[in-house]
Amino acid sequence: MKQSVSTSLVIAFCAAVAAQAQTPHSSTYGGCGPAGSAKRPQEKYLNPFKNRDQAPAPSDINKKITLAGMLAPGEDKNRYGNLMAARITGYVASAKVGGIESCNCKAKDLPHRDTHIDVVLSPKDYGDEKRHVIVEVTPRIRKLMAAQGKDWTTPTLHKTLPGHLVRFTGWMFYDTEHRPQAFNTAPDNPNDWRATVWEIHPVSNIEILK
Repeated sequence: MKQSVSTSLVIAFCAAVAAQAQTPHSSTYGGCGPAGSAKRPQEKYLNPFKNRDQAPAPSDINKKITLAGMLAPGEDKNRYGNLMAARITGYVASAKVGGIESCNCKAKDLPHRDTHIDVVLSPKDYGDEKRHVIVEVTPRIRKLMAAQGKDWTTPTLHKTLPGHLVRFTGWMFYDTEHRPQAFNTAPDNPNDWRATVWEIHPVSNIEILK
C-alpha cells in the first residue's frame, strides 16, 4: 500500500527533526569551523561535539551521572551518551594546556587550545592516573566566559583549580580515540593515563567549593 503524500511529508519532517537533534550546536571560531581541520571521518564526526558552543539546558543534565559512576570499572561505551550533560564534583589533580588537535585546527597558541583538567574522587588519587577523569575547557566556551567577565584561560585555571574541590557542569563526550589509554577499556595497558574515555567536554560551568 502506497503512503499518501501527507504521510510521506510527516515522516520526512520527523526524520529531519531527529537528525537536527543529533547535531551538536557549534560555530566557527577564529576561522576554525565545527569540524576543525579534520581529515578522517571519525574526527569529522567527533569534533563538532568537542566544539559545542552552547551550555546544556537544565533538562539536558542527567542527575544520575556522578564522578564515582564514571570511575566504575568495566567497558563503559554504552554507559552514557554524547547528547547527555552532567554535573560532577571532585578534586582537581591538574589543569594544563591540551594537545595540538584537529578540533582546534592544529592551533599551537594557548588561547586556541583546550585546557585539560584531571579530576579525582579523593586527594589520595592525585598520583594514580588510572583514577583520573578528564574534563576540558574549549576556546569557544572560554570566549563566552570572557564576555561574562570570567577568566578561564589556561594559566588562570592552572593557578586556581588544582588542590580544590570543584563542581563541573558540561556536555558528556566519548572520545573514542583514547580507548587504548583508558583503564576501563584497556585495563592491561601499563601506560594508561586516564580512567575512562568519557569526559565532560566542553565544560560550561566551574564552581570552586569551600
